[in-house]
Amino acid sequence: MRIGGIQKVSLIDYPGKIAATIFVSGCNFNCGFCCNPELVLEENIKSQTLIPQDSICEFLRKRKNLIDGVVMCGGEPTIYKDLPGVIRKIKKMGFLIKLDTNGSNPGVLEHMFKKNLLDYVAMDIKTSKEKYPLLTGQKKHILNVERSVEILKEHAPNYEFRTTVVPGIVRKEDILKIARWIAPAKKYFLQQYRSQRTLDPAFKEIDPYPLEYLMEIQKIIAPHFDVCQIREQ
Repeated sequence: MRIGGIQKVSLIDYPGKIAATIFVSGCNFNCGFCCNPELVLEENIKSQTLIPQDSICEFLRKRKNLIDGVVMCGGEPTIYKDLPGVIRKIKKMGFLIKLDTNGSNPGVLEHMFKKNLLDYVAMDIKTSKEKYPLLTGQKKHILNVERSVEILKEHAPNYEFRTTVVPGIVRKEDILKIARWIAPAKKYFLQQYRSQRTLDPAFKEIDPYPLEYLMEIQKIIAPHFDVCQIREQ
């Protein structure tokens, strides 16, 4: 596993917990609006100074009584075969584990739930089903994402789905389709788009939807979820 960075303390990445956030480099999606291009583009990853796993473990041992959990995000952590082993080491230290994922590897998720390695999963729903190939370039990805949705609803101790509402990529009709697809579910968040840092420079020229537009959609879909809120990233 290639680790590109760590945020030593976060009060927002793991709901209700104080956490450290580990940023894994590498991703199997290529979303132009991605806000972490340094973790996706291979030429950027090659120029990074990667953090050894031993250094991460040593840091966490020193923080054992100061933080509640560890967030694994990226990039896409599930592309690495050693992810379960890394998480197992961290769990043995007594930390809760939250995973951020695009849902492209349902087999990895299912394995980790069977081994009780995950306490919370946040899964990105990029857009409506028919638009996924436009983002990923492959039709097979949506089949994997669909399976991951079902796995989370069946096995996750706690989870959320979330969609960054990118103008042009995610419209009102797309969110209504997503809601019908994933409902009923525990939590669904609409995340306001921010264009400061993007994988594709063209997305920096896109203005976010007005907050009122998101609020209008949120009111329509809220009855399908236990929690449905807007996040202003």
